[in-house]
Amino acid sequence: MATDTSLPATGASAPPRLGGRSRLVLFVLCAAQFMVALDFSVLNVALPDLGRDLGMSPSSLQWAVTAFALPSGGFLLLFGRVADLYGRRRLFLTGLAVFGAASLLATFAWDPASFLAGRALQGLGAAVIVPTGMSLLTTTFPEGPQRDRALGISGTLLSLGFTVGMVLGGVMTDTLGWRSTMGLLTVFTLILLPLAPGLLPESRTPRRPRLDVPGAVTVTGGLLAVIHALSTAADRGFGGTDVIVTLVVGVALLTAFAFVETRSPAPLVSLPMLRRRTVAFGNLGGLVTFSMMSTVVFVLTLYLQETLRLSAFRTGLVFGVQGVLSAIAGTLTARVIGRFGARRVLTFSLAGQGLFVAALLGLGAESGALLATVGVSLASVCHLGAIISYGLTVTSGVPDEEQGLATGLVTTTQQVGITVGIPVLGVLATTQSSLFDGVRLVLALDAVIVLAAAAVLAVGLHRGQD
Repeated sequence: MATDTSLPATGASAPPRLGGRSRLVLFVLCAAQFMVALDFSVLNVALPDLGRDLGMSPSSLQWAVTAFALPSGGFLLLFGRVADLYGRRRLFLTGLAVFGAASLLATFAWDPASFLAGRALQGLGAAVIVPTGMSLLTTTFPEGPQRDRALGISGTLLSLGFTVGMVLGGVMTDTLGWRSTMGLLTVFTLILLPLAPGLLPESRTPRRPRLDVPGAVTVTGGLLAVIHALSTAADRGFGGTDVIVTLVVGVALLTAFAFVETRSPAPLVSLPMLRRRTVAFGNLGGLVTFSMMSTVVFVLTLYLQETLRLSAFRTGLVFGVQGVLSAIAGTLTARVIGRFGARRVLTFSLAGQGLFVAALLGLGAESGALLATVGVSLASVCHLGAIISYGLTVTSGVPDEEQGLATGLVTTTQQVGITVGIPVLGVLATTQSSLFDGVRLVLALDAVIVLAAAAVLAVGLHRGQD
């Protein structure tokens, strides 16, 4: 097996210290990522109250999630590349402004149309914030211990955002109403927008090649179609004609995108970059860890509430423990990566995630809350290690002028992973004769997929060097 040189070993006993200004820069960038992660989950438990208030039918409530997911996933690659060409700070600030205005609109929405418009604009702002924020982080903090620590903190807050959103959303909805969940996001932007301009450095490529418009159209259209199909399938299954047609159109557009990129003088996605072992296998690891962990959280929520009949509050406590352990793990991950390298940590983190998910097969039909708490928490610790190490694996060795492209791939993988897991596997839990049997089936398939991916990465990432 070849030596892992994806990151230099530091040999240090503690992560490197950051200066005062660097800490403020890191705070702004990580807080923005946390805010977007929070938005993915904070509204979920508020949907029934939201529907009653705005007069949305239960079948239409999925659009509260889909309206955000479509632009936030569909435009990531495009905005990642635009930021490379025209200025990452400029686009980041624009994304914050759009996100804040959209959150304000969603807070004071007066009917379903105004609310969904706010959610769609939130998704568009998120599609700008995520890749530009990540590329600003990787270009501000040099490759090595400082970037390890910065990405470790960012990954921890990303993981915490989803968990905190689930718990905080329920508390805020019960005490202040569903609108407070959107108002919280407005407050976040009001704090960050005044700080960001004076702290963040501007960065862009030294040359200005033409934007690959055909590539932008095909990849954005393809991602929008695929995410729409998968989001709809999560609610109605894969049998609908609209789901099948949209999925076929999406795959066709993404195939056309690959063809366009081979002939473009300034491709949106550099095919030589995709042939890099770290980029290809790193993104595979990211896709698997996000899609499979989101599925575990989904089916465990069903198991705890529908099978064990736990309250929403007690269910939230289970995932609260998960969040606390993930936060602790995040403080140690950079040190582990510095010692063993991002590639090895990614491989072993996936293997650990798969094994702890497999341990959840011991859940019972009448008891299992303790095992669920321990199992999902330890699986999440490994999941966090995979999140941080896959981002480092993909972006290490990439020139600064292509960091927006590399981080665009990272964040697109993240969004597609979050979107694809529940429709592909999660729906199996609700279509079996018994919900408990369905949960066990999904957990078994989930564990097999993660462990198989770990085996593929063990061979692919360590066979020679790029």
